[in-house]
Amino acid sequence: MMRVDTRTVGRDVGRIVQAVSLMMVASVVVAAANAEFYAIPAFLGSAVVAAGVGTALARRYRDADPPAKRDAMVTAATAWMLVGVLGGLPFLFVAWTIQVDPFPVWANTPPMDATTAIFRHPLDAVFESMSGFTGTGLTMAAVEEKLPRSLHWWRSLIEWVGGVGVIVLTVAILRRGGGSSGSYTLYESEARSEKIHPSIVTTVREIWKIFVGLTLGSILLYLLVGMPLWDAINHAMTGIATGGFSVHADSIGHYGSPLIEYATVPIMVAGSIAFPIHYLLFKGELRNFYTDLQTRWVFLWFGAGSLALTGILYANGQYATFEETFRVSLFQFVSATSNTGFGSATVGGGTEQVWSAGATLLTCLGMLTGGAAGSTTSGLKLIRVATLVRGTVWQIREVFRPDSAIRYMKLGERKLSEKQAESEYTEATVVFVLWVAFLAIGVAVLLRVLSPGHPLEYVIFDVMSAQSNVGLDSGITGPTMPGTAKAMLILNMWVGRLEIIPIAVLLGAVFQRLDLYR
Repeated sequence: MMRVDTRTVGRDVGRIVQAVSLMMVASVVVAAANAEFYAIPAFLGSAVVAAGVGTALARRYRDADPPAKRDAMVTAATAWMLVGVLGGLPFLFVAWTIQVDPFPVWANTPPMDATTAIFRHPLDAVFESMSGFTGTGLTMAAVEEKLPRSLHWWRSLIEWVGGVGVIVLTVAILRRGGGSSGSYTLYESEARSEKIHPSIVTTVREIWKIFVGLTLGSILLYLLVGMPLWDAINHAMTGIATGGFSVHADSIGHYGSPLIEYATVPIMVAGSIAFPIHYLLFKGELRNFYTDLQTRWVFLWFGAGSLALTGILYANGQYATFEETFRVSLFQFVSATSNTGFGSATVGGGTEQVWSAGATLLTCLGMLTGGAAGSTTSGLKLIRVATLVRGTVWQIREVFRPDSAIRYMKLGERKLSEKQAESEYTEATVVFVLWVAFLAIGVAVLLRVLSPGHPLEYVIFDVMSAQSNVGLDSGITGPTMPGTAKAMLILNMWVGRLEIIPIAVLLGAVFQRLDLYR
């Protein structure tokens, strides 16, 4: 069995951490602009730690070989976990700065409140960071309005960058030591394969242009429907990144504005469409709205699921009018299936049931499927689901075909040979089985450590929300959760962001290194 090149992994993980340290430095500007001068040392200190770790790794292993596919997968799994831990430093340092209050009055250190105080605990700071980078949006902040603006920004920034991917960020700004082939191998390890241009670096830069353009368009849309500027900036960043962090405890429901809720839906849908399709749409090739398999499934599945949820909630008499029922259903199902996690209504109250089991489990099904591969969404990508469905039908049909028949499977515009079809079907099946296994482990752990009284469907809902990087919750996830439950959901978020396979490869490499295969 081939061993992972730890030197290559060390160098590339170091470069990724260096890129994240630059995000911390950039956040100093936001802290200063909002007169939160007490937060500046916290961000600079975080940047020094991250840059120190990253530079030490990158320099020590600078002569390492370009990554093979196995190395890149271990790099992705290791980097995402390390970034999640180091990204918690600003939360931790800002909370302790407020607690200790070492600066003069001009630094504007605010009094400590319970919402920010939770981040004095490292586990809660790491939870928030992992939730942000993975685009999940579950939070330990009980009342988000009470967080400093610099932490609002940090939460939005890590979701925004995490939506595209920390490796994509690294390839864009720190390409060196491994050439374009090494860059592409790393790019693939982050559950991406689509290229806009032959050059991977040009592809990545095109992705960032599209992403920035979509973000600016989302800000403008929010301003047009009456959202304040600060809120518009943060919600546009987390909405187009399908992340879901909000500056309000009630998320988009805070505004009580049907117009803002309807305006949010196309932002979440845009984040669910693959970047190569956005590129073609911007070039005027609008037929891709219906000719591309995944984009077609995005609209069909989002529409059908929203109508089904409308039917269930309307039958339950959940809301006062049909329009409100439809609006809540459309918003919540698109939010769940796009893995955004914005909320406009309460799904559950922990031990208190709000939505019925049927409505909750239908939303769970939406969370499971996700959006298009090559977009900012997580979950089981629609192409995986399409491969599973088409592949199963294909396998059954093949039983009745003569051995002499030419075997192939159509998947959208692609015509797969028998060998290709078997390979892609097997990969989709393995991902699905491992996905369900990690989900079951998460549910079992939460059922074991949570206090009695939580409906089973709500426990499934919150674990599914974590693993699919959604961010909706049923009233279970929060600062009062047991530490074991928080750690389990951190693991679920990490596993879900990378579509499991890189995690499995990392575990295999660790077992091999420890000689546990004997």
